[in-house]
Amino acid sequence: MRRLALALGLILPLSAQAAEPWPQRTIRVVVPYPPGGPADIMGRLAAQKLGERLGVTTVVENRSGASGSVGAEAVRAAAPDGYTLLAAPSVHVMGRQVLRNVPYDPVGDFTPIARLGEGPLLVLANPSVPGRTIAEMLPALWAKPSNFSFGLSAFGAANHLAVLDFNRRAGLDLLVVPYRGSGPALTDLIAGQVQLMIDPMSAALPHVRDGRLKALAVTSAHRSPIAPEIPTAAESGMPGLEFASWYGVWGPRGLPAEIVQRVNEALNAGMRDPTVVERLAALGNEPVTETPAEFAAFIEADVKRNTEILHAAGFQPE
Repeated sequence: MRRLALALGLILPLSAQAAEPWPQRTIRVVVPYPPGGPADIMGRLAAQKLGERLGVTTVVENRSGASGSVGAEAVRAAAPDGYTLLAAPSVHVMGRQVLRNVPYDPVGDFTPIARLGEGPLLVLANPSVPGRTIAEMLPALWAKPSNFSFGLSAFGAANHLAVLDFNRRAGLDLLVVPYRGSGPALTDLIAGQVQLMIDPMSAALPHVRDGRLKALAVTSAHRSPIAPEIPTAAESGMPGLEFASWYGVWGPRGLPAEIVQRVNEALNAGMRDPTVVERLAALGNEPVTETPAEFAAFIEADVKRNTEILHAAGFQPE
């Protein structure tokens, strides 16, 4: 009996600790890109609303480097206890397809929790490029393709896939010039160092508004409420060119289902907050509310489609 009592004395505190309600301490949200960009904005909105809904402190940690893999690896290596989460753009799930020596499986080594929001891209051109629509521009591209090139902010991102799909649909193989982010690429597009670009609306629309760039199309099925004057790709002469930049939250692999559900519900409610909806709309984005299972299914379909585009283009990981 004495031995049994001693055993129970050891076991009961551990059981009580295991049953301790979550969360009890600060939640760290890792954003694998520098402060100030679209990924950082989405990550901070998510962290803020998560903290409000769960009643705990949340902190955002920007861990940039190696196309997002530094921050993602930090989350992969963290304990699956719900206190370390990853907030990243869609390029995260394409890591193995576009980069060599990625130290993790972007899909299998993470637990999908929630998709935060999405926004269309803009097909952009330097003002010197002929035409106001894709259809009006294409004859110039076909006539002298060597005179035109695409600026690119990130391999594997939605805009990269859109550029490859644009080339395929137009029967072109225009040069793609990679940059370290949207900022430098947009600067060179404005200066005419590259002539074309496809980029998220949030980064590009201000330059369109001030006349430094032309927006030929938006890559969505419907016109954007914040820029209704810009035609869809289908209206502009390239039906089927539909891509969106999206953002999500993941945990390490093995994250308990009850924690996944709690975070998912908190984020879905938080991203529907009117103040958040208004903030996203100003960036050309809208919130997305999905279950974890729906998010996982979306990722599977997105990776499949994008991998097919990369293979068709003969793209080799960098």
